[in-house]
Amino acid sequence: METSPISPMKEKNTDKPQQREENAQQYLNAAISFRQQSLGLLPEALEVGVRPDPASQIVDTQEIESPVAGFEGDSDKFHVSTGGKAEHLQASDLWYCPDGSFLKKIIVHGHGLDKPKLGSKCRVLALGFPFGSGMPEGWAELTIGIGKWREKTWGELTEKCLESMHQGEEAKIHLPGSSTPLATLRLESFTKGRDSWELEAMEKEALAKEEHARGTELFRAGNPVGAARCYGRALRLLLTLPPPGPPERTTLHANLAACQLLLGHPQLAAQSCDRVLEREPGHLKALYRRGVAQAALGDLEKAAADLKKVLAADPKNRAAKEELGKVIIQGKIQDAGLARGLRKMFS
Repeated sequence: METSPISPMKEKNTDKPQQREENAQQYLNAAISFRQQSLGLLPEALEVGVRPDPASQIVDTQEIESPVAGFEGDSDKFHVSTGGKAEHLQASDLWYCPDGSFLKKIIVHGHGLDKPKLGSKCRVLALGFPFGSGMPEGWAELTIGIGKWREKTWGELTEKCLESMHQGEEAKIHLPGSSTPLATLRLESFTKGRDSWELEAMEKEALAKEEHARGTELFRAGNPVGAARCYGRALRLLLTLPPPGPPERTTLHANLAACQLLLGHPQLAAQSCDRVLEREPGHLKALYRRGVAQAALGDLEKAAADLKKVLAADPKNRAAKEELGKVIIQGKIQDAGLARGLRKMFS
């Protein structure tokens, strides 16, 4: 759902040109700052330190070939403001992404009521993305919900922006707290797409398998961020199916938990493992990963319980033995610290 844009207060246009430009820039900075504070959200992390997960082997998946989008367009007009002048902001010129990841400043309003949806093939003119980001520079044909372009650094953000645009619209993308645009996009045209609820069950499952396979490929290549995005998109498709849903959901949650551990989100990893174990209580990888997550959260008792269950079913599981050893040592350190505190208290 789109959020209502915030309109800066208007003043009479009696200032000098240079002063008007400075005021306009201040409006933009204030609007971005206010929206960021009100949402309490930050842009997604782009670089995250990771550590190896000894039990993070992902099950084999069947890879589905991605449809290839391609069509021609002959328009090459693109409006770019010159002179570095800041335009006076109007309420209708701003759109805030609901998750707080970016602000869209509309330069040229589009026409019509439709917007790109899943499967829409968009003819886009992109300018200004950082060098080496992997995003296109110039004209490109991007398909919503399909393609490796979505896995690039700014791919997901670009897709969200396109889904909010009308045909012919041109806009600048601003990151929270920045008055300098990340890039400029123009949506020249797009084909008709569909909302996820309009897809047949078989179509959803096919798209989910494609995302699953790509996520596994990215995970094995050492990219847990991209893998987590793929697994998340696959789960969102499958969660719309009638219960109990396909068995693949269990594997997706387990794989997502592995990514979340690597990305330093033990609470989310524990929740993903809970969903696996609700459907399959004896899932060893989920038990192991939940044990690791609980240890990271400081709940050593629950961590030890999960790891012992893994070893009861698989006594030779080296990873579980190592993690349980760490938990036991950590518990002894905590007990020793508590004992010292009690001695000081009663001495």
